[in-house]
Amino acid sequence: MYSKAEAKKLREDFWISFGKSFPRKWTLYDTKIKDFSFKFSFDTRKARVLLAVEDPDEEMRSLYYNKLLSLKTILQEEYLPNAIFEEHFFLENGKEISCVYVELQEVTIRNKNTWQQTMEFLYQSMSQFEAFWEEYKDIIQEEK
Repeated sequence: MYSKAEAKKLREDFWISFGKSFPRKWTLYDTKIKDFSFKFSFDTRKARVLLAVEDPDEEMRSLYYNKLLSLKTILQEEYLPNAIFEEHFFLENGKEISCVYVELQEVTIRNKNTWQQTMEFLYQSMSQFEAFWEEYKDIIQEEK
């Protein structure tokens, strides 16, 4: 069992190592759309790259989610074949969002032997999300 301080240090070590191993400015941290963002996560069970639509207005969240859904075939055939679409996804804090994500199972931040595999997954997945975003952001951003 890890103490809170040990778990925090482990997370910090992983993300510092990731930044050093794959130095890059991720353009998707700022999509220019309010409540629409990309996130990395890595915990004790999985790693995930997630495109989150977090707008508290369910109608706006649904609008953006449906735009993404209209591009599902393209995203899965050309960029991320394992992309999962969830209109009603609950974060650990209970907040409901809509999202598209890819996930790597059976890795754990507690096992440094899985770190390299996880870093490569995060890097490749985010690169594919960015390529998709660059090609289709105008469709997603356009007003309805």
